[in-house]
Amino acid sequence: MKALRFYQQRTVRLETVPMPTIETVDDVIVRIKAAGICGSDVSRYAKLGPHQAGITFGHEGGGVVVARGTNVTAIEVGDHVAICPSQPCQTCQACLRGQYSQCDQMLVLGAQLPGVFADYVCVPQKMLIPIPQTMPFDELAFVEPTAVVLHGLLKTELRPGSTVAVIGCGTIGLLAIQWARIFGAKMIHAFDIDQMKLQLATTVGAHQTYQSQEATTTLAAFQQQTNTAGVDLVIEASGSPVATEQAFAYAKRGGELLLLGIPYADVTLHRSFFEKIMRHELTIKGSWHSMSAPFPGQAYHTSIHFLNRQQLKVAPLITHRIGLSDLPAMFERIVSDKEIVGKVIIYPE
Repeated sequence: MKALRFYQQRTVRLETVPMPTIETVDDVIVRIKAAGICGSDVSRYAKLGPHQAGITFGHEGGGVVVARGTNVTAIEVGDHVAICPSQPCQTCQACLRGQYSQCDQMLVLGAQLPGVFADYVCVPQKMLIPIPQTMPFDELAFVEPTAVVLHGLLKTELRPGSTVAVIGCGTIGLLAIQWARIFGAKMIHAFDIDQMKLQLATTVGAHQTYQSQEATTTLAAFQQQTNTAGVDLVIEASGSPVATEQAFAYAKRGGELLLLGIPYADVTLHRSFFEKIMRHELTIKGSWHSMSAPFPGQAYHTSIHFLNRQQLKVAPLITHRIGLSDLPAMFERIVSDKEIVGKVIIYPE
């Protein structure tokens, strides 16, 4: 079969590798029907390099079951499945508390385990979630990032009537806008430096958008819209160190900040923002991965429910549909920053 192997920073190769085989009674082999490039994949490719040289890359996706071990009873050959890409150890203190996202021995597809940028992948049955066969394969690539956002939002006080600001309108930010709408937010502000992404933000439910290239001007426009009050919940989804600092400016007194974006440079915090944490009694919450008890957790099943009902609209987020052979060039196109690339869906066939 074909698989995209990740060797070092900016070095991936499409290679012919052996088909995976059933090695334990709990194993399931899935033929990948659709996979997605995650922002963390791009950061790994461009800046950090692989966890293991030569690993098959990719962690977002799913497909059709083609083989299963003798102990697999909940999943049949022919079932359509989404893949939870993380495999917690189930034995550390965090896992024993059901906090699987905090497992300190976690294995992840595309990092420590062979990933989904391939024709087939073999995973334990516990990492698979059956999906309705009516659900388009494209949406398989969105189950995990959708669950990542919901996992974070479930930590907050978001409720009907809340006001929300979403900073960064990539895939995570655009999904956060839609979840905020589903939760019943009455006003959703969206921030990004790119106008096309802001147009998408409006399409999926943002009420007000801001092209945030200059912090002072953007803050003034935002304060005019909110009468300087700020919002109940700020969701930082860009990972930009500058945007992460500015997020504190948008929270109301007693408000919340949810950090979903991963910064790959130091984040500095002006003294006035640090004081605001105390003086305005802000609550800051981080969120990591997407899992909870019972594994893989509520966020996955709820995400599949809303995706299948078309209440989460992901088609507008897709800008490119490619084959496995196109992946090396696509990574270079993304990191060259010469064009806006939204969600990229890969079809191995």
